Amino acid sequence: MQIIIVEDEENIRKELKQLLQNAMYEVTTIESFSDVAGQITRMEPMPDLVLLDLNLPEESGFAICTKIREYSEIPVIFLTSRTDSMDELTGILKGADDYITKPFNAPILLARIANVLKRTAKKDAVDAAKDLLQLEHKGVVLNLSAGTIEHAGKREELTKNELKILHFLYQRPGEIVPRVEIIEYLWDNEAFIDDNTLSVNMTRIRGKLLEIGVEDFIETRRGMGYRI
Repeated sequence: MQIIIVEDEENIRKELKQLLQNAMYEVTTIESFSDVAGQITRMEPMPDLVLLDLNLPEESGFAICTKIREYSEIPVIFLTSRTDSMDELTGILKGADDYITKPFNAPILLARIANVLKRTAKKDAVDAAKDLLQLEHKGVVLNLSAGTIEHAGKREELTKNELKILHFLYQRPGEIVPRVEIIEYLWDNEAFIDDNTLSVNMTRIRGKLLEIGVEDFIETRRGMGYRI
């Protein structure tokens, strides 16, 4: 599935692109903000979804969404730092399919993208969207929408931080992920944890894995990090 990112802040644009590529989407970023709607509606094949910022250099996201709707029913999700409820209402009235405020939570953003695609996409895209909500590694399923870890018919609920930690590791299977990168990732997503708190969360995650019959799923490489 192809997602278009329309975001003028370079750091956010790069972060979104990496996140979506890790989730196995094809991603195109628009970096010239003249005639954005025209650039999108002329694409062949038509993309599956547009992530659209509101505050753009040449015209607002509202105006761009209105122009897109004149030619296409492609799903549009506003991703913006504007939190006013009237802006959200305006976005929906302009034809947007969802409205997400920054800073975004990565697993929740992926889940909401998948939900929009489920409502609007073709059957094959729907099936792919479902797959994005359930990540599997070595027979262990991380269910992002339910916030659970599952194996052999057993399930354990995860806290928000446990879900974020596992989601980060699932994006890099087979790699040693440094502790500092996990902590930085959680801080960036407004989960303010330190090294000790990370250790506590990892212990709890391992305990829940044991409850569903999974041992040695997360490997600790002393002085380096964790690997699944």
